[in-house]
Amino acid sequence: MRIKFPDNSAKEYEAGTTGLEIAGDISQGLARNSLIVRFNSELCDLTKPLYDDGSIEILTFRDEEGKKALRHSCSHLMACAVQKLYPGTRLGIGPSIEDGFYYDFNIPEFPGISVFKKIVAEMKKQVKENTPFIRKEMSFEEAVALFEQKGEKYKLELLEELRDAGESISVYSHGEFVDLCRGPHVPSTGYLKHFELLSTAGAYWRGDENNEMLTRIYGTVFDSPANLKEHLSMLEEAKKRDHRKLGQELELFIIGGDGGPGLTYWLPAGTIVREELENHWKKAHIKAGYQLVSTPHIAPVGLWKTSGHYDYYRDNMYFLSIDKGEYALKPMNFPGHIIIYKNSKRSYRELPMRLAELGMVYRYEKSGVLHGLMRVRGFTVDDGHIFCTEDQIVEEIQKVVRFALYFLNIFNFGYRIELSLMDPEDPGHYAGKPEEWRKVQLALAKALDEMGEAYRSVVGEAVFYGPKIDIKMKDALGRFWQGPTIQFDFNIPQRFNLTYVGNDGQEHRVFMVHRALYGSVERFIGNLIEHYAGNLPGWLAPHQVVILPITEYQLEKAEEVESILTSLDIRCAIDSRNETVAYRIREAETSKIPFMLIIGEREVESDSVALRIHIEGDRGSMKLDEAIEIVMVGCRRPELP
Repeated sequence: MRIKFPDNSAKEYEAGTTGLEIAGDISQGLARNSLIVRFNSELCDLTKPLYDDGSIEILTFRDEEGKKALRHSCSHLMACAVQKLYPGTRLGIGPSIEDGFYYDFNIPEFPGISVFKKIVAEMKKQVKENTPFIRKEMSFEEAVALFEQKGEKYKLELLEELRDAGESISVYSHGEFVDLCRGPHVPSTGYLKHFELLSTAGAYWRGDENNEMLTRIYGTVFDSPANLKEHLSMLEEAKKRDHRKLGQELELFIIGGDGGPGLTYWLPAGTIVREELENHWKKAHIKAGYQLVSTPHIAPVGLWKTSGHYDYYRDNMYFLSIDKGEYALKPMNFPGHIIIYKNSKRSYRELPMRLAELGMVYRYEKSGVLHGLMRVRGFTVDDGHIFCTEDQIVEEIQKVVRFALYFLNIFNFGYRIELSLMDPEDPGHYAGKPEEWRKVQLALAKALDEMGEAYRSVVGEAVFYGPKIDIKMKDALGRFWQGPTIQFDFNIPQRFNLTYVGNDGQEHRVFMVHRALYGSVERFIGNLIEHYAGNLPGWLAPHQVVILPITEYQLEKAEEVESILTSLDIRCAIDSRNETVAYRIREAETSKIPFMLIIGEREVESDSVALRIHIEGDRGSMKLDEAIEIVMVGCRRPELP
C-alpha cells in the first residue's frame, strides 16, 4: 500500500502495517510520542492494521485530537478502577474535556473525594500492567445483549438512540472492563502514567434535572510529569483567581440565593466596573460608525417563528401571555435590529448600516451547568449587526476583526482565530446555496489573509445559517475562553426578506453579519476578574484611591485631597477609622485598591503625601501634585480606536 505523509512524500508498506509501525519507521522518537493516527481523514487507533493507499498523520499530545484520545482513554482507566472498587457501579458517560476528562457513575454509597487515593492506586496498578485497549465492532443486537448482561441501563439508553443508525457498534475493552465507545484510544494503559484525580460533583444524567443524580469524577492526564505538574500549579492559581470567590470578597455581585439561580445582582462596586466597560464600549462604537439602538426585553412569539428560533430553540426560551397573545423573553437581540432595519426602505447609499446594542437577553440553562458569571440565565450581549452589500463584505469583516482585537488588546488578552466552515459532505444541513457559501467563506478567508492574521480553518463547525470567525481569548494563565464572534447569516435576510435598493433601482438581498465583541458582558467581567486576579486596571477599579490620615489631626487635609481628586473624576474615599495605619493599609491591599495616599503631620506641613501603589508598595513621600499625576496616569481610560 502507498502511504502519503503531510510533507507530500510517500512510501510503500506491506498491507496490514499499523500506524505505530509506520511511526517507528519514521523515527523511534515519533513512535514513543505517537498516540493515534489520522488515516484518510479518519481518526484511528495506532494499532489498527491499514490496508489501503492513503494519507496519514501521526498524532501526538501536541495535536488536539491526540490530547482528546489520551484523556478519554484515562476516563476508561478510571471507570475500570471505580467498578473494581465499588461493585454494582453503573456507567454513565466519560468524555474528554478541555484539559482533562470526567466520568459519570451511579456508585452505591460512594464516600466522596476521601477515597481518591484508593482509586488512584488501582489506576496506577492498571498502568503498570500495560493492558492493551482493544476495539471490537458488533451489531446493535449483540451490543444490547452485552450491556443487558452487565446491567448497564445507561448504556442501553444510549444504544437505543443508535437503533436506526444502520452502523455497527464499537466497544473498547481493557482487561475485563468493557465500554460503549467510538474511540480512538491509545494502545494500552501504559500510556497513562501522568494523571491526577481532581474533584467530584453531582451531575444529572444527561444534564436533565428530571433524571437521577449521578456522581461525576473529574481528572486530568498529560504526556509528561513536568506538564502535569505545571497544569496542577495552574489549577491552584486558578482557584485563587476564581471570579465567584473574588466577586464575593470584593463585593461586586450576587448570584442565586433568594434572587434566583443564574440571575446576577450587581452591587455598587460591581456596577461601577460594568458601567465603565459599557460606557467605553458605547464611545468606541460611535467612533467606529455604529448607530446605537435599544430594543424591548419581550417580543411576540410570531417574530421568533419567522426567525426560526421557535422551532429549534424554544426549549431554551421563556414564554408569557399578555392580552391573550403569546410573547417571549428575548434570547437574542437581532430580531429587534431586523425591525429597525425594516422600518423604512433602504438604499445602497445607507449601506453599510451598523447597528449596536447592549441588550439584556434571557435563556433557560439547566441548573447543573450554571457557573458564576460564566453561565447565567439573564445576561447582556453586546450585539452588533452590519447590513451591507456583497462588495462591502471583506472590508466590513476586516473592520470588525480589528475592532474585536482592539478590545482584547486593551486588557492584554492573547488570542487565536478560528474560521468555521460548512461541511461540504452535508450541504443540505445549511441555509443558503453551496455556491453562496463558497463565495462568503472565500471572502472571510480573504479578509483574514489580507490582514496577515493567522487562523485555523475548522470544517463542519459552522452553524447552519452561515460561516463564522471565532476569536478565542487567552488569559494570564494561558487558558482560552470564548471571545468575540463574527457570524455571517444567510438565513435571516431570506426569512425576513431584507433588501436594499441598488443603484440600478432594483431591490437586492442585503448581506448581514452578526458580531459580539465582549460576547456576554457578565462572562467578560468574570474573565477579567480571573485574568487580573481581581487587580483590575485603574480605570476599572471601583475604588481607585483611598486616603489615609494617620490621626484625626490630618482629616482636614485628607478632605482637601479628596475634593481635588473628586473634581478630577477620580473615585476616592477617606479611611479615617480608629485603627492603626498599618491595619488600614492591609485592608486597602486586600480590597485591591490601586492607590493609597497617606497623610501624616509632616505631609500636612509640606503639602505632600506618602504614595503606596497596590502590589508595588511604598513610593515614598512626594508633592501632592506629583502624586496626583501618577494617579491620573494609572487611572487613564484607554484611547478610543
